[in-house]
Amino acid sequence: MSVAELAGQVAGKLTETVRSVEVMRRAGLVPFPRLDEGLRSLVAIRKYGPFAGANHIAARRDSTAVGIVDDLGPLTFKQLDDQSNALARAWSQRGLGPGSVIAALCRDHRGLVLTMAASGKLGARLLLMNTGFAKPQFADVAKREGVTALVYDQEFTGLLDAIDDSAGTVDRYLAWVDEPGGHEIPVLAEIIASTDDRPLPAPAKPGGFVLLTSGTTGTPKGAPRPHTSALASAQFLDRIPLRSGEATFMGAPLFHGTGLSQFILSFALGCTVVMRRKFDPEATLKGVAAHRCTALVLVPTMLQRIVDLPKEVRDRYDTSCLRIIFVAGSALSPDLGNRANEEFGDVVHNLYGSTEVAVATVATPEDWKRAPGTVGRAPVGCRVALYDERGNKITEPHVTGRVFVGSGLSFGGYTDGRNKEIIDGLLSSGDVGHFDEDGLLFIDGRDDEMIVSGGENVFPIEVENLLVEREDVLEAAVIGVEDPDFGERLKAFVVRAEGSTLDEDGVREYVKANLARYKVPRDVEFLDELPRNATGKVLRTKLS
Repeated sequence: MSVAELAGQVAGKLTETVRSVEVMRRAGLVPFPRLDEGLRSLVAIRKYGPFAGANHIAARRDSTAVGIVDDLGPLTFKQLDDQSNALARAWSQRGLGPGSVIAALCRDHRGLVLTMAASGKLGARLLLMNTGFAKPQFADVAKREGVTALVYDQEFTGLLDAIDDSAGTVDRYLAWVDEPGGHEIPVLAEIIASTDDRPLPAPAKPGGFVLLTSGTTGTPKGAPRPHTSALASAQFLDRIPLRSGEATFMGAPLFHGTGLSQFILSFALGCTVVMRRKFDPEATLKGVAAHRCTALVLVPTMLQRIVDLPKEVRDRYDTSCLRIIFVAGSALSPDLGNRANEEFGDVVHNLYGSTEVAVATVATPEDWKRAPGTVGRAPVGCRVALYDERGNKITEPHVTGRVFVGSGLSFGGYTDGRNKEIIDGLLSSGDVGHFDEDGLLFIDGRDDEMIVSGGENVFPIEVENLLVEREDVLEAAVIGVEDPDFGERLKAFVVRAEGSTLDEDGVREYVKANLARYKVPRDVEFLDELPRNATGKVLRTKLS
């Protein structure tokens, strides 16, 4: 590398850092002119990790501010800080600490939040498990990740016998009980109430956490985050106007990157986070109205259920406080995004990323209005590029290529040692997409979902988006099935709206009238609902 190239890289990095700090200042994360508070925040996150660090910062800023509101009511940041001290101390006395792996199999409630914070204070690694696990997935992940302790909700007790713990080396703790009293397994609330809540000495280093991939094609892989840069928060705040001291309704689960990222940010900003153990569309609108939430965090299927509520139900709740509907986790169709903006105003922010690459791009309401279906542009600190199959960079608009992302939040490889493909320092997202002439990114599909029918390439998302534009179609999924003449042919699975008379010929004729002939599904099957995982992704392996 030449001196000029090195100087250019340094200058670019400095400019990016300055921009990141300005984004954080605008949001309220860098409290100008009290820069000493900003430094304390950085130190806290470095010492305890993002969960405990953000909670500690918020408690110090205002000890009376409400941190979360869950099914049991409110808890202040100070109460959360003290209770997580007690839990960390109790676990330390039981032998947990640096090197331990604490797995949480919990819905969204205070027990999960306290587990997240206490793990950070111990320097233990936190493993966030999917509440939609079947026994084989649960057992495989627990074994692979070397789980030391398991924190779980009582409803998931039936999964626990899948773990081979004949040596009794996995400690078990109940985070949520449906039937109080008389439990052989220690209950978090009882442990906390009986333990000193003075803070423990800070660990030598944070234990970090592990997010799991969606596992739509097999056992989820572990994507560790051993440490998190405070500056990386600018990647969200650059294009999503979260502000300090407000309130966020958390619809997306915390075990998923969508919910987790916005939970950490909201805590760091001193925002109240409203959460419920189980998602309900009307209860969500009621919670937004009651707590005057300015941000609502969802995966697309949750947004679909909200806009599908009868108008008289939606009109019961004043949601004019909403400035942001943050949507991520799977593709947001143009039809659904448009319907949401019509209902709530221009507030939809569509984030594209993955468990591995974290943030890639964000579409603001202005981007969406210009080009419905876009995932927007890369925020500060992120880079996105497209490459062809030979690894050549694609720069022309409307040319589909493989999506690669560079981000300070990208992971460094799976826990089993494998990694995604890397080109020019950028990590493969596993998707294909294209830019338009304005530089807005569109995702055309997963690179492993492309269907080759009669020599023509088809990505299911184009056909799916077209079908759901119909008022009599609620959901649609398209896959490729074997065909002796064409190699593969398209098969569509359609969920009709109540009262719909749409039949197979109607589906085929509609697609034929709007897309190329080779994109018309030859097979059509009607279902009551599509199989999805806990974060709303369609389980295509269950369609045939």
